[in-house]
Amino acid sequence: QVQLVESGGGLVQVGGSQRLSCAASGSIFSINVMNWYRQAPGKQRELVAGISSGGNTNYADSVKDRFTISRDNNKNTVYLQMNSLKPEDTAVYYCNARIRSSWASDEYDYWGQGTQVTVSS
Repeated sequence: QVQLVESGGGLVQVGGSQRLSCAASGSIFSINVMNWYRQAPGKQRELVAGISSGGNTNYADSVKDRFTISRDNNKNTVYLQMNSLKPEDTAVYYCNARIRSSWASDEYDYWGQGTQVTVSS
């Protein structure tokens, strides 16, 4: 069984910073790409940032130069450092990872339970 557990959400003021973490655990053979998504009320889930196993990153235009994604492969953990937060960043943030478990020959997508980030003005 593979699990992704997010932490670090909460209430933050406009212009503030927040750091999200997502740890993968279980019978993991390898982890490919790791992503952060978010979903605001009444909107579709959108990709915020992604990072490959080799460290290549990509970002949504709306968060470029404000958010930084990173990962610690030894800890099977991905982070999202969010700076200069805006009210429109308010959403539930979800961790996603493409993982090959120890008992499978293929990779599958796994999702965390989500963590709420609220930016107040």
